[in-house]
Amino acid sequence: MARHGGGRLLLLLVTLLAAAAVALVAASPEAPEVAAAAVAQNASEEEHLLPRPLVIELPSSAEEARDEGLEEEVPVDVRCASWRLAAEANNLAPWQAVPAECAAHVRDYVTGAAYRSDLEHVARESSAYARAVALAGDGRDAWVFDVDETLLSNLPYYAEHGYGLELFDHHAFDKWVERGEAPAIPSSLRLYKEVRELGFKTFLLTGRSEGHKGVTMENLKKQGFHDWDKLILSGQQLTARKQQQSTNRKRGRKWKKRGTGS
Repeated sequence: MARHGGGRLLLLLVTLLAAAAVALVAASPEAPEVAAAAVAQNASEEEHLLPRPLVIELPSSAEEARDEGLEEEVPVDVRCASWRLAAEANNLAPWQAVPAECAAHVRDYVTGAAYRSDLEHVARESSAYARAVALAGDGRDAWVFDVDETLLSNLPYYAEHGYGLELFDHHAFDKWVERGEAPAIPSSLRLYKEVRELGFKTFLLTGRSEGHKGVTMENLKKQGFHDWDKLILSGQQLTARKQQQSTNRKRGRKWKKRGTGS
């Protein structure tokens, strides 16, 4: 009984000491400052918390912007820069010509420093990638270039046709191609020579027809592009595709015969 009574007395003593400690802290002159600091810390932490639920308000649609009169508040140059970015990223619905209000914007861009800077930047990034690649040396390391607007510039043609303001005329463009006067894009020419020196095989792709093979080759050589491994034109691509389709059909017939036991 004495042991149990002593245990209860010890527990009571500990409880009283704890209560006294709490009372002393509350009575301390520093207690308000401590409490205020704790409140401030909690408030600071809450400021960094994102609201829940997190809601992102999307911009209004073009129709709503027009209805609200917001479109008129955006400068034409800004609207045209947005249009150009969407066109380059292939985020526009099918379009045939540059909007009339953006003709001057497009002209200033392709004839100014911004376009040249964009070309230089892409060439530098491509060059850095080419130098970082460990070539296998098996003859299968290849670099593929497009021709129009990648190696050769058709800017003189577009200058004669409103910088894209006019509807594209295939016959007029073919006449331009036949002149063989498309200038090289300087940054692309440097990149072309570099990847050749690094040991890449070079393949050129173009939507030009087979009938323009000769003039295209001469145009490329005249502008400093030499020793490519293969030039693939639009007609060759279609022919190769048809040949592959024909081969697949023949194989399908053979497999069908084998499957039926005939």
